[in-house]
Amino acid sequence: MICPRKFGRALSFTAPLVALVATLAAALGATTPARPNIVVFISDDHSQLDAQAYGSTEVRTPHMAKLAADGLKFTHAFVASPACGPSRTALLTGLWPARNGAEPNHKPKHPGVASLPPALRALGYEVVAIGKVAHTDYAKNHGFDSVTGPNQGFEDTAAVAKFLATRDPAKPLCLFVGTRHPHTVWSTEPTYAPAAVQIPPTHFDDATARAERARYLTDVTKADTLLGEVRALAREKLSGDTLFIYTADHGAAWPFAKWSLYDAGIRVPLILAWPGHLKPATTSEAMVSWPDLLPTFIELAGGKVPDGLDGKSFAGVLRGTTAKHRDRVFTTHSGDGNFNVYPIRSVRTRDWKYIRNLHPEFQYHTHMSRSVGPHRPLFWGTWLAAAKTNPSAAAVVKRFIEHPAEELYDLAADPFELRNLAADPRHASRLTELRSELEGWMKQQGDTQTVFGQPLLRGEPVTDLAVGPAQKKRSP
Repeated sequence: MICPRKFGRALSFTAPLVALVATLAAALGATTPARPNIVVFISDDHSQLDAQAYGSTEVRTPHMAKLAADGLKFTHAFVASPACGPSRTALLTGLWPARNGAEPNHKPKHPGVASLPPALRALGYEVVAIGKVAHTDYAKNHGFDSVTGPNQGFEDTAAVAKFLATRDPAKPLCLFVGTRHPHTVWSTEPTYAPAAVQIPPTHFDDATARAERARYLTDVTKADTLLGEVRALAREKLSGDTLFIYTADHGAAWPFAKWSLYDAGIRVPLILAWPGHLKPATTSEAMVSWPDLLPTFIELAGGKVPDGLDGKSFAGVLRGTTAKHRDRVFTTHSGDGNFNVYPIRSVRTRDWKYIRNLHPEFQYHTHMSRSVGPHRPLFWGTWLAAAKTNPSAAAVVKRFIEHPAEELYDLAADPFELRNLAADPRHASRLTELRSELEGWMKQQGDTQTVFGQPLLRGEPVTDLAVGPAQKKRSP
């Protein structure tokens, strides 16, 4: 039997201790934010406008639309570079290509450059890559707890399901998942009618282009289906606070998109759902760039963003404390083997873009126009044939291959970047201003403007190139 007198003395002794513990716990709770699970689904070669959430009426992407309905859609999200390797390395290091070393495609970061997944690991996270997150097998260089292939991106969600079913749930999770869709080679069994697709005004409209756009849209829908499956798995297997994100590494493998600095190449979908934190069906016009993503995750997890990054956290936009982030974005492209030897740089404000073609004496080409094999689309051959007699086709082919030294676009009036205003005297002051900004940024970055590969000069005959061993390994 407990003595009431002794029990009273014990209670009087422990009450202050209990109160102290409660006070410390409350203080810790107030200063240490909850660490949300973070799931990032990355598709491969998906331009922003090719999604229902961004106004497309031709493609079926219901899971992207549902994600946007449940959360926040960014209208001005951009990548650091319109090629897989440089874009993904900028994501994982928070540095633009000139500073991280991965300037041309198929080149890893410099060994001495730090990656950001270890910063999340230091905050107690399990940080995992499944599928194509970094380029080829470079994920091993970025400090993930585990990396699961195939490195060219998955075509089903079996690996994701297996991982989520067997992981230790004690740690918060930061999971990057990468599919290969809609990277070429596109589906041979299209689920869209070629006659119904919408051909962008930058392209030549013919039957072959329509047939191949139907194949591309089929693969966009495949990416959307996989997105829905991964989101369902995350809801089922991850308990507690979870931030879910959809984005893409750059635009589609079409002319004036991938490998270019036009918006179709650098402006990507970025859609986030975060129940209890983000108001459903909202839109942000804040300008953000892919190097900003991991600094944002670090801040949301309560960590200190490392000094010296190019990326800047936009956690304030997600928390609703600000509606703005960047007032301009810079993008770079240095090439992709000998298929694409054409270094270019740009600065984009909300309404204007300035592009510097560092070597306008070079011919511009890509896998679309020089590769031998399945990555070369059939439409390019039909466009070349049509260009012999059709002025519209000839204009498209000429614009693809030959670029001026400078390009200036009024994006509010000309969203498809069809009218180059660089030579227009009415915009001379703006041209001078943006040129100076870009040059200053390039110097700050230590951009040596290196030419990677063997260029073709204007007037030289165009030779076809076989895909090399590294790219064969990468290709699906």
